[in-house]
Amino acid sequence: MFDLLIPAIVVLPMIGFLITALIGRRLDKQAHIIPVGVVVVVWLIAMVVVFAALTHAAPFNDEAHEFGYTVPIYTWIPAGDFQVDVAFHVDALTACLLIVVTTIGMLVHIYSIGYMAHDAGYWRFFGYLNLFMFSMLLLIMADSFLVIFVAWELVGLSSYLLIGFWKHKRSAALAAKKAFIVNRVGDVGFALGIMLIFVSLGTLNLHDFNGQEGVLARIGELDPAVIFAISLLIFAGAMGKSAQFPLHVWLPDAMEGPTPVSALIHAATMVNAGVYLVARTSPIFAHAESALVIVGSIGIFTAILAASIAMTQTDIKRVLAYSTLSQLGYMFAALGVGAFTAAIFHLMTHGFFKGLLFLGSGSVIHAVHEEQDMRNMGGLSKKIPITYATMLIGSIAISGIPPLAGFFSKDEILGEAYKFGFYWVWGIGLFVALLTAFYMFRLMGLTFWGDYRGPRELWDKIHESPRVMTIPLILLAIPSVFLGIALGLPLGDSVISQWLAPVFHEAEELLALPHAEYQLFGIDGVLILASVTVATVGLIVAWRFFGVDIGPIRLPGRPEAVRAAAARLPFLYRASLNKWWFDDLNHLLFIVIGGRVAAFLWWFDRVVVDGTVNAIGGLTVGAGRELRQVQTGHVQNYALGIAFGLIVMAGSYLILAGR
Repeated sequence: MFDLLIPAIVVLPMIGFLITALIGRRLDKQAHIIPVGVVVVVWLIAMVVVFAALTHAAPFNDEAHEFGYTVPIYTWIPAGDFQVDVAFHVDALTACLLIVVTTIGMLVHIYSIGYMAHDAGYWRFFGYLNLFMFSMLLLIMADSFLVIFVAWELVGLSSYLLIGFWKHKRSAALAAKKAFIVNRVGDVGFALGIMLIFVSLGTLNLHDFNGQEGVLARIGELDPAVIFAISLLIFAGAMGKSAQFPLHVWLPDAMEGPTPVSALIHAATMVNAGVYLVARTSPIFAHAESALVIVGSIGIFTAILAASIAMTQTDIKRVLAYSTLSQLGYMFAALGVGAFTAAIFHLMTHGFFKGLLFLGSGSVIHAVHEEQDMRNMGGLSKKIPITYATMLIGSIAISGIPPLAGFFSKDEILGEAYKFGFYWVWGIGLFVALLTAFYMFRLMGLTFWGDYRGPRELWDKIHESPRVMTIPLILLAIPSVFLGIALGLPLGDSVISQWLAPVFHEAEELLALPHAEYQLFGIDGVLILASVTVATVGLIVAWRFFGVDIGPIRLPGRPEAVRAAAARLPFLYRASLNKWWFDDLNHLLFIVIGGRVAAFLWWFDRVVVDGTVNAIGGLTVGAGRELRQVQTGHVQNYALGIAFGLIVMAGSYLILAGR
């Protein structure tokens, strides 16, 4: 049965895309029926597979499938020693990703029925969503690096189509192009890494890296420089997809796409692909600890960089975009310190509460007639109470306030970093937690609390979104509250650590990281207290600046205090507001300087290279034209020429002989 169910998870979205592409235009406003129906069926099948994989039910319960179940489809490339099979592999790591991707993908499809109801490209949008789901599911279930790379590129194509969906907007078209090009930079590294893996290890099958002593032994026998190179090349691909510094610049601009796209790409799917890739290749990274240090360093730097930018942004979706960058940085920091399980735990919890926040922001934008500037909002808690309540849950979750989901996963990352000796990652991560709580409750204050600051004539028209949009918000709020408790308890030997133990066993053994039993009244309790304290401080500071309106707690905002704080730190404020000028730097390096270099090279090619070739060709043609005059066709002329030549030769000989 599973030999049919597992491939169906990947194949069905492609069928939905093809059918929608063929007849979607004729279905008009009913065009969502097939794509949404397909994704619901995929979710049901995926949950059956996930349950079997995580509970070790048949066929995952025998020794042969201890590390997952593989379904071969066909041999794609048979070329001597180089053989690539199309096969799907499901283990605990795949199952965790399936929970996030299929659940949030399904809810985004349902939400889009309401959000995109009046869009002229309604059928096309749902077709693109199905194509994206196919690409992402193929990526996380493929059993070969080469098939993953194909899916990797399809994800890039799908995101290009979705980000630039409103192609009549120049900003959307430019954002789609920027995302596509920046991702290709990382993809070059990933492609080279795949080549180096095959040359060095002789296999591209993922399951060979789990429980296969032969492959693991060969990794250990490689030159450390080769392992380091493979690790960095794989990480280059991950940096592009997961928008890590310096390839982070595409993700905030991708907010130009419809809000459901932001939720799908930036919460649960595309941006998590890089985290998944590094986690999947953990045995390789475990042999290159210096590469892991680079992963952790870039991750924690991206976390604090993005959090500092989110502090001052006024577009509600851009605040969430930089928040996504920051949380992805947390995940890579966890991978870098060897806390692979903690990284996947945070990937799962973040997917749900960030999906909730993005879809909630779409509900806000829908309510205020496409306004995205939070300075023109305020007081919306009275008008859109369901959206407000669910976004409040998401904000508390991402801030790391117990007992919501974000507390457990974020605390696990910070705790592991401290206990593994990466005190600098712990310290910076703790400060990022403070910034996170601040900018999220700044968003809540500007959007929902205080008085409405937009056009007064719109106030009476603001209303709650339809149920097709609010029900997904409510459903996403449930795991945002309870997922951390469900997967993070019992502390020290959590459910998710038991799930993922077979996947990360080899890597953790190679790293030989210290392991201590969880103690509430020992160092663990102190670390928990520290993380909760800083999150609470950030929350309280935001309340004092931007106000609060929760039940009996009502405090007005203090805009004069915000302006005074910005005036005291003018450079930091301008740097944050201008995103640390990275877009300007890229424009200078790649558009201005790069454009001039390209213009010079074009001139050199056209004038010098082409000119030299054309001159040689012209000389040859001219010489031939002149020599052609000698060929008269008269025999007497040829005889005279021969005689003259003989006289010259004889005379030359006599002269030389006389000397």
